[in-house]
Amino acid sequence: METRLISIVEAVKNYAGLLRKKPIKPVVHKLKTTLQYGSQLANFGDDAAVIPWQGEYLLFAADGMMSGLLVNEPYAAGKASVMVTVNDIYSMGGRPIGLVNILASGDENQRSLIVEGIEKGCSKLKVPMIGGHLHPDVLPSTPSLSVAIIGLARKLLRSHLADTDDVLILAVDLNGQKGCHSVTSWDANSSKTSEELLYRLEALPLIAEHELACAAKDISNAGILGTIAIMLENSGKGGVIDLDAIPRPGDIPLIDWLHCFQSFGFILSVKPKQAKAVQELFAERSISSKIVGKVTANSIVTVKQGKETMQLFDFRYEEITGIRYNGCGSEIVRI
Repeated sequence: METRLISIVEAVKNYAGLLRKKPIKPVVHKLKTTLQYGSQLANFGDDAAVIPWQGEYLLFAADGMMSGLLVNEPYAAGKASVMVTVNDIYSMGGRPIGLVNILASGDENQRSLIVEGIEKGCSKLKVPMIGGHLHPDVLPSTPSLSVAIIGLARKLLRSHLADTDDVLILAVDLNGQKGCHSVTSWDANSSKTSEELLYRLEALPLIAEHELACAAKDISNAGILGTIAIMLENSGKGGVIDLDAIPRPGDIPLIDWLHCFQSFGFILSVKPKQAKAVQELFAERSISSKIVGKVTANSIVTVKQGKETMQLFDFRYEEITGIRYNGCGSEIVRI
């Protein structure tokens, strides 16, 4: 058991999807002087930027597809580009308004498959692609696709507001199948109707509007443990995560599931008295949600499996993104 837990910790800490978050800090630090020109809320790792607007909040997010996925599975990449940005809006308690894209591909067949995937993603999630920019002179070996989205929220779920003694609720859709071949992924979207997908996603804005939680994140390519750790890092907290409590399909090894990119997967930090209401909202939508841990006041993230416990991150000395809220508006804590 101990060897297995050590292997999991090492695999998570060295996972490429998590390590690619490392360059975020210097980019944020370099660009933070530009914040003086806007009216946005301070961002401590949110999945989307937040702009107060007429008593509500505009949400603005962008994402880029990995080049390997575009080359090997262009249709899937196009479809995923819509899904990931839509999830960013819902993860913050919002609802999408529209998308734009920047597509670079000089191969007509490759470009056609990417656009076909984008159209499918928009049709499934009922969100319009309302503009963009095309570079039609790029080699087939180096295509790129970035998508930006705008949404609207009445109330917010943030990345940095996990609080001491909150419970950590992981919500995933186990009714799916293995996804893309180019990345470890779980596809819980393809077999569902648009109505089913939107009803499922609507749980997030309802949780925000009923003030059942303040903090949430979309499970990103950092994986389940990586995303939970990032939310705790953003919040200036630590946490304890029980691996045995994580819901997963029976035919996928635990370490693969922990790395898996989720088409529907969210981590929420919830007051214990609100946990039942949150889980009932997900259960109504056939979503598996489990309390997988709790938030602690220290800066250490530990994982449990059976009777064994190991440290995953110590944010006193380590960073994932380096963006850490300290409760008084400081944007980055330098180590």
